[in-house]
Amino acid sequence: MTPYTLSNSAARRVFLDRHALSDTPSGSGKGADLHSLIERLGFVQLDSINTVARAHDLILFSRRPRYRPKALKLLYERDRALFEHWTHDAAVIPMRFYPYWHLRRERDAELLKSRWSAWRREGFEAQFQPVLDKIAECGPVCSADVGEGEKRGSGGWWDWHPSKTALEYLWRSGALAVCKREGFRKYYDLTERVLDRTQIGNAPDVAEIIDWCCREAMDRLGFATPGELARFWDHITPAEAKAWCGEALAEGRIIEVQITGVDGSVRAAYAWPDLPDCPTQAIDPTRRLRVLSPFDPALRDRKRAERLFGFAYRIEIFVPEPKRTYGYYVFPLMEGDRLVGRIDMKAHRDADEMRVRALWPERKVRWGKGRVAALEAELERVARLAGVSRVTFDHAWLRDPI
Repeated sequence: MTPYTLSNSAARRVFLDRHALSDTPSGSGKGADLHSLIERLGFVQLDSINTVARAHDLILFSRRPRYRPKALKLLYERDRALFEHWTHDAAVIPMRFYPYWHLRRERDAELLKSRWSAWRREGFEAQFQPVLDKIAECGPVCSADVGEGEKRGSGGWWDWHPSKTALEYLWRSGALAVCKREGFRKYYDLTERVLDRTQIGNAPDVAEIIDWCCREAMDRLGFATPGELARFWDHITPAEAKAWCGEALAEGRIIEVQITGVDGSVRAAYAWPDLPDCPTQAIDPTRRLRVLSPFDPALRDRKRAERLFGFAYRIEIFVPEPKRTYGYYVFPLMEGDRLVGRIDMKAHRDADEMRVRALWPERKVRWGKGRVAALEAELERVARLAGVSRVTFDHAWLRDPI
């Protein structure tokens, strides 16, 4: 049987719908509405960089313009509707998914013990019990509260003192949970004091977790290769995802599909059997122009985004002295089912302004007065999220780039 072929336009529409980017941004952006959005996405990556707004805040804001950071803090720290752990990076995740992180915690426990020992964090294993005893007696702690008298390194984020390493290990392997953040500093507590006991002791077996990871990833991607399924949660191996696909295909639970890229090439993937009849293939996404986070879940898999949209948002800057090429990420601009440009901007809160430093239109995208006006309206909204009252442009031509 010839695999079903999804055109590039249809693939974009399905993909954007799965990432909650098709509908006109609306909703309260708090409470149950915010929780529902995070469940739809699967998780939201946390990031400390606050050039305009932190990544998690901009991800949520781009879909819910009424969202403000306090809403996520309440959902996470007061309501305990979310927990923090790792996917490809640190993220907040719906609490009902916690049992399916059992395999990740087990694998992290084995991997990190050997990896961190090799990276010369000597002595961290000896701090497990002292750290646990201190938390049991004193309550939640941050890394500054432990390791008194231990040598503090100055070599970067990885140069932790042994008790800091012990905290991170005990969190990643499950003995501790992050209960709150102040600023962007994590506070750790005993897992049984943060989570419901039914969540802690309800671990599925490995086969169930692999099945859950693949099914839930497929729901959120719309179509995927085994490697893309494995990377979504980053719990299971590509080989485990490939074996799941082979079994699910043989049982008729998934189908083979061909996904057309922006350049006309096709790539084999898998999808649920109802993909050919998916109504979102025929529905145009909102024309609202919006700023996305460089860490947006729709763009996180950079190769996938480039195949579907023909959009590479990494900018390379060459500095002649010393001779070195630096890479940094700018903010993608989305309109409808395409990415129309990239923008470099920064919130200067001491000056109460968000300053636009550069704008790169995508090829064959005309920036007329209507699109410029739409961008300015979106920048005004983003400025409010950033906590500043006005938008300025470093160069006059940025107001009319074409």
